[in-house]
Amino acid sequence: MKAFVAGATGETGRRIVQELIARNIPVRALVRDIEKARDILSPEVELVVGDVLQPESLSAALGDSTVLLCATGAKPSFDPTGPYKVDFEGTKNLVDAAKTKGIEHFVLVSSLCTSQLFHPLNLFWLILLWKKQAEEYIQKSGLTYTIVRPGGLKNEDDLNPIVMQGADTLFDGSIPRQKVALVCIESLFESAARNKIVEIIAKPEATSKKFGELFANVA
Repeated sequence: MKAFVAGATGETGRRIVQELIARNIPVRALVRDIEKARDILSPEVELVVGDVLQPESLSAALGDSTVLLCATGAKPSFDPTGPYKVDFEGTKNLVDAAKTKGIEHFVLVSSLCTSQLFHPLNLFWLILLWKKQAEEYIQKSGLTYTIVRPGGLKNEDDLNPIVMQGADTLFDGSIPRQKVALVCIESLFESAARNKIVEIIAKPEATSKKFGELFANVA
C-alpha cells in the first residue's frame, strides 16, 4: 500500500499523514507550498507539488500510489466560488485522476448534514451542497470508496468512543480530528468499509467497539 493524501497540511490531513507514517505506510502528500509543508509534515513524507484545481498536475503527483485520501476543504473566505471549486471541482479532478491511475480505494472526508439544503453551513456559499455533489460523483465513478462524514471537528483528542452510523442518520455531535484520521485509515483495511458512507461522532456514553464491528453495522 502507498497512500496519496490531498489536503495533507490541513488540520485533519496532517493527522491522517501522521497516522499513516506511524503504521509504516509510505505517503505522498499533495502540497502547493513545499516549504510550508516541510514545517508541518514528517520528514518521511514524500512531498509532491500540485493543486486539485489543476487537473493536469494530478496524474504525475499520484505516481505509484495505490490508495487516495482526500481531506481538502474550502477555507472561509469572501470568494463565493470557493466551496464549488475546492469541495466539488477539486474532488472531481482527484476522482478522475484516481480512475486513470487505477487507485484501489478512495477515501473522502466530507461532513454531516450534506443532504440538508437548509443547514446553516450552506450560508457559507453552499458548502454542504458542493460536498454532497462530490460524494455523488465518487459514488458514480466506479472506484472503491469510503465517504467519511464527521460531526463538528475538534483539534483536541479525547477518550470518547466513536459512534458510527449510515448516511443521513446523525445530525449533531462532534469528534476529534485524530479519530477522523483513524476512521479514514481503518477503512482501507476493513472490507466492510467499502462503498459506504459512514457518519461519525464521539460520545462519552457510547459503547467502545472495534472498527470492523463499527463498519459492519453500517448498511
